[in-house]
Amino acid sequence: MSRRSLGLGSLPGRLRACAAALTVSLIGVVATGCATVGEPTTRQPDSISGRMSVRVDAIGEQPVRSVSASFELQGTPETGLLNLSSPLGTVLAQARWSPQQVHLSTSEGDTLFPNLDALTQEVLGESLPVAALFDWLHGRPWPQASSVINTPPAANGFAQLGWSVDLSRFAEGWVVAERTQAPKVTVRARVEP
Repeated sequence: MSRRSLGLGSLPGRLRACAAALTVSLIGVVATGCATVGEPTTRQPDSISGRMSVRVDAIGEQPVRSVSASFELQGTPETGLLNLSSPLGTVLAQARWSPQQVHLSTSEGDTLFPNLDALTQEVLGESLPVAALFDWLHGRPWPQASSVINTPPAANGFAQLGWSVDLSRFAEGWVVAERTQAPKVTVRARVEP
């Protein structure tokens, strides 16, 4: 599927949601309709949910790309499920993944990707560290890569994989991850208790 067929030049439609929710990303959605893709799942004890937004700053001729959605993330970086929903709770996009592939379902149809990085690259034009986000949303560095804990006066948090993860409002459910390398990418998540 080409970037043009996905409408990624300006990121209209529900497909851009996948990048934010998987991240939140993974990653966010801007609703352009009310079609239901799948049924919302019952929240599992090992799931994490809340609201997330992803902003990719403008670079060259690429405009700012910014999306947000409610999310429910279940599983692990190896096998899992992500639902992205409108404010009314309608599931707008659902991603399911395994070590073999990522399956994305939206009202525009189904698409397969080889992995989560490929999905975020295709949807946002930038790859997001989805595997690390599972740990970041729990307020800790990803154990598969080195990290540096921030020291005062820097905000509470750490740096990892070229991203700065701000945990200064983690007690309120907030996690902010920012990559300053151009184009700057900011992922903000408010996790429900």
